[in-house]
Amino acid sequence: MNTASRLPKKPRPGSAPGSGPAPRRRLRVVLAALVLVAAVVVAAVALGGGGKSADRPATASASDAPSTAPPADPALLALARRDTDDPYAVGKPDAPVVMIEYSDFQCPYCGRFARETKPELLRDYVDKGVLRIEWRHFPIFGEESEQAARASWAAGRQGRFWQFHDTAYGQPRERNKGDFAEKELLAMAEEAGVGDLDRFRTDMASAAADEAVNRDIEEGYALGVSSTPAFLVNGRPILGAQPTDVFVEAVEAAQAAEGARAQGGTDD
Repeated sequence: MNTASRLPKKPRPGSAPGSGPAPRRRLRVVLAALVLVAAVVVAAVALGGGGKSADRPATASASDAPSTAPPADPALLALARRDTDDPYAVGKPDAPVVMIEYSDFQCPYCGRFARETKPELLRDYVDKGVLRIEWRHFPIFGEESEQAARASWAAGRQGRFWQFHDTAYGQPRERNKGDFAEKELLAMAEEAGVGDLDRFRTDMASAAADEAVNRDIEEGYALGVSSTPAFLVNGRPILGAQPTDVFVEAVEAAQAAEGARAQGGTDD
């Protein structure tokens, strides 16, 4: 059951921050192990759940994970930037749970997450200081995806990234059919409340936009990300547009684990 958009081209070479050959290998091995655990859980639930609809993947929760699941790797936890001034993040920088999202604006499953799941996470966890969501640009479907990523970065330069995000994902759009051409991106920016459209156009075409987007792409490739959406919740992966319950359980499990860790440190 496919709930993720697959990567149609080869990873680009490059160096994400702190990602020499040895760190890359270690991150890939850790992520692969975690993905295997997640896949086993989803398969087990699907086999036992009987009659799930084709567009509704089986629910796998953190509590369903085998007791042998490896703990979150420090290198994955360290990917959370927790930058107070990051316009591409929402939530308190010191929130106990950070969810990193690798997404493409042309990915239909990313759109499903944005429309169906993110509003609940914002209301129930971000607004209450439990969760922080950090966006990573991960365009995988060609020129229009890359243009949309640069446009969203440019909107963020004027403090309107999330408004642009919600506009771009506000309705399903056709892939590589002109829905993310420059004219349409300017219209989205205007709808999202970007004040200076001339600056937006300049920023969108700048080398700085390329550098910012490529940094996120290289980070994802260093992890072995090959489809969208892909998430890390305090270092543990969720792949594809899973039901909201999967994200809720992951966030609550991460919050509980962080609380136990903090309590243990207090007791010591």
